[in-house]
Amino acid sequence: MCSVEAMASPVASTIVWLRDDLRLDDNPALAYAVEIGLPLTVVYILDEESAGVRPLGGAAKWWLHHSLASLRAALTDAGSTLILRRGPAGPVIRGLAAETGAKHLLWNRRYGGPERAVDAEIKAWAAENGIEAASFQANLLYEPWSITTGSGGPYKVFTPFWRACTASGEPRKPLDAPPRLPSPAGLATTGSDTGPRQVGSDVLADWSLLPVSPDWSGGLVRTWQPGEAGAHSRLDDFLDGPVEEYGTGRDVPGVEGTSRLSPHLRFGEISPFRVWHEIRLRFPRETTPDVGIFRSELGWREFCWQLLYVNPQLATRNYRPEFDHFDWQEPTAAELHAWQQGRTGYPLVDAGMRQLWQTGWMHNRVRMAAASFLVKNLLADWRLGEAWFWDTLVDADAASNPANWQWVAGSGADASPYFRIFNPVTQSKKFDAEGRYLREFIPELAPLDRKAIHEPWKEPGLQGYPAPVVGLPESRERALATYQKLKDNRG
Repeated sequence: MCSVEAMASPVASTIVWLRDDLRLDDNPALAYAVEIGLPLTVVYILDEESAGVRPLGGAAKWWLHHSLASLRAALTDAGSTLILRRGPAGPVIRGLAAETGAKHLLWNRRYGGPERAVDAEIKAWAAENGIEAASFQANLLYEPWSITTGSGGPYKVFTPFWRACTASGEPRKPLDAPPRLPSPAGLATTGSDTGPRQVGSDVLADWSLLPVSPDWSGGLVRTWQPGEAGAHSRLDDFLDGPVEEYGTGRDVPGVEGTSRLSPHLRFGEISPFRVWHEIRLRFPRETTPDVGIFRSELGWREFCWQLLYVNPQLATRNYRPEFDHFDWQEPTAAELHAWQQGRTGYPLVDAGMRQLWQTGWMHNRVRMAAASFLVKNLLADWRLGEAWFWDTLVDADAASNPANWQWVAGSGADASPYFRIFNPVTQSKKFDAEGRYLREFIPELAPLDRKAIHEPWKEPGLQGYPAPVVGLPESRERALATYQKLKDNRG
């Protein structure tokens, strides 16, 4: 709690620094600020300059703009305001603390290596300057250091990891959003100042987070509602129906069978604790196994963050070092562009890549097929795909994006065996038998019947859709031979 000296000072205040937790509900840092009761500065810092911090991709920047606008409105309704600053977080926080006479600095923890280094440096500075710096668990159900193997090390396989998580106890209950927040802090008074003045903020539009020339965000606007309200609406819709058939529905891209909560979780517009306990309230006895399957997907997110915590360079280094010697091939410019633009000639891959470009999101079953095609059929380094998804996904986060790409590539933890090569034709016939998903995103194939649409190159006279960029049998054999070469060299 706050000190007597802080309470007596006319300029003492609290700073809450929001990062990937853009919400009022279940926000421990904000809840503690309410307990303290001092004038409050809520700040978001766009930090693209601190060492190692990865700048956001284009789709994530679009989401961030709208999420911050939504957050600002919610804070205003609660009697506060949102301060925006841009620059390296350390100097920005130090300057803001001096401006506001801050005696308390609060944030919710983050787990990437560069981010933790920034936070540790700021916490050390705060201690040296008589400022209470406190951090809280808000964005993971189980913090990475709290779940370890019997020998005290990190888990490398998901199933025992998740078993250990669930055996460790029920996640804490979420905190309700505070109905009112302490009044905004003013500038610290000095000398002849007559009273506190408003703390300055950047103008959100000046950050140029939205795309222009061209504005490619039309599909994102039609698909998503960034912000806390949108997150809770998405959760309600999911729990009202799809969750009870999640075990099968999550594999069918042509139906609304998934939660689509991933971008909301990525930006912290809803907490995993809220999701967990809302499921518990709706399904107290968990009578359907589909609910448990969805919970395990939350667990996979936790597993990815543990991997990143232990391996801060997960987006640039193979988790399994033997893959440092894998003979990746540089795809031709035509091959890479065909994959990026959804013109490989394989409908499931192309539908997914076009869905990604139009909506900033791709169905998970299709993500696996599209990723497998790039790293195995085209034999491209997984980092090329990870970088493209980082730029185009609204839900790309620093843990799940590289962890999932490494899983598909075979270079990651608990990875899909390299010889598991997704056949996009088999996959589309199995999971989109009627071609509903294919027709939605590849309109030039709409005239084809349910059998022909999966292999359009067999249809004479078809116009407007490309021939396959590579043969499936030949590229599969090449991939397997390359993997065998790696195994032989290791032997």
